[in-house]
Amino acid sequence: MNGFEDWMDGLTEGQLALQYNLSCLADGELDESTAARALVKIENDDECRTFFEDIQRCARMHRDVMEPNRISARIAMMAGELQEGQEGQQLNRRLATIFYQLGKAYVLSAVDFEKFREQVFASAVPIAQTKTMGRGFVDGVLGGNRAGHSQQDWAEARHLFNGRLERIEEPMEKGVRLLEQVLEIEPDHEEARIYLAFVHTNQGHSLKAERLYREVFDSAMVLENRGHAAMQIGQLFSKEGDHRKAATYFRWVTLSGLAEREPRFWAAYFNLAIASLGMKRPQRGLLWFRDLLNRFPDQASEAARLCMGSPTFRDAIESDSEFAQAFEQWCPELLHAANEG
Repeated sequence: MNGFEDWMDGLTEGQLALQYNLSCLADGELDESTAARALVKIENDDECRTFFEDIQRCARMHRDVMEPNRISARIAMMAGELQEGQEGQQLNRRLATIFYQLGKAYVLSAVDFEKFREQVFASAVPIAQTKTMGRGFVDGVLGGNRAGHSQQDWAEARHLFNGRLERIEEPMEKGVRLLEQVLEIEPDHEEARIYLAFVHTNQGHSLKAERLYREVFDSAMVLENRGHAAMQIGQLFSKEGDHRKAATYFRWVTLSGLAEREPRFWAAYFNLAIASLGMKRPQRGLLWFRDLLNRFPDQASEAARLCMGSPTFRDAIESDSEFAQAFEQWCPELLHAANEG
């Protein structure tokens, strides 16, 4: 009990009596009225509450030492709590995944096919099937009394699947609601943040989109997600006519080696070529076009299609005859692909 001696120094008889009562309270040895007074004191006095908690902690330690089986039981209980916490995290993660896949599918169903091709790397899941799966998963968690292991409001998830989602008329709004749910469950869900930014871009809210994309670019753990955010930020700057800033983000994609590791990022080279033309650096643009064709020859047809759809490229061809001739000499594959198309 040496740990309590510090509490005794300089105390009045009344304070010593209170501490004695608190000690007896911890051991369950006070009568009802005295215990009630002691509990009121604990509730209103931080020092008394700290003293009482120390008494309880020391008493538990003493009992554990005297009865080794209690230590094993306590360890087993802690392990069980840890396992329950892990299960709760796994359930949350799975629910977030279902919400994300369904939200993405709704968002993509609300945009045209060309934007689908430009913005999406993975196909969307079937909506009806995913809703049925999600409803079954949530019902299984609630029916199996496993919801208590999770911080997520599973009853709210059931309401969402069983009717609230259907009362939202527009697919895009359904998608936003589900993606927002994802971020409530997993605030660091990178893909959900990317698709919410895509929605803002689609709706013309460039500043909101840039903020979300920048959050992903600055903090994402997955390199591909950083790359996707960089590409989209660059596109936003390109639409504003700020080709220099756009090139900074496209260049990050090429310098990171992401395009070589994930060929789907080949468009960073095309975007750098267009940004160079926008900055009135046609020779640099030609170098980027040539680099693209050397690294990704299979993308010649798609690159030619993008060239024909780029006002910056068309303006360079039409206004600069020297560039047009050099382009024909340096990148005949693109002209051939354009003629075939």
